[in-house]
Amino acid sequence: MFKKILVPTDGSAQAALAAKTAAELARSTGAEIVGVYVIDPFPYIGIGDASAVGLQAYLAEAKSAAGQALDMLAKACKVHEVPFAGDTIERNVVHEGILETASAENCDLIVMGSHGHRGIKSLILGSVAQKVLAHATQPVLIVKV
Repeated sequence: MFKKILVPTDGSAQAALAAKTAAELARSTGAEIVGVYVIDPFPYIGIGDASAVGLQAYLAEAKSAAGQALDMLAKACKVHEVPFAGDTIERNVVHEGILETASAENCDLIVMGSHGHRGIKSLILGSVAQKVLAHATQPVLIVKV
């Protein structure tokens, strides 16, 4: 059925639940998991030394968060004995980074968590999951908490 499952992660509780669900599904179908963490680039304006220092601090923190999030996903895969590969990418628009990765890696399913915001709150906050769902060319499984 599914051979390669993309699991975008941000390290949240929703992402952890999606990781567990994806690992269970991958084990039952013999699929492998590709994890991705999308870093939103620093709004660097290039004025003065403080901007360069701010950029370095931001990237160090973002890469640390990415490493922790991907480690969480790797552990879920290890528990379920599922092959895993993870990567961190930088994109201005998170959902586009997820969709580009799904296409580049030839993934046939995307499994991701959602906060489940509804109504006005969802309109104001937006939703990466909603955007992935709307623009993906492969099936998307949304895991809600």
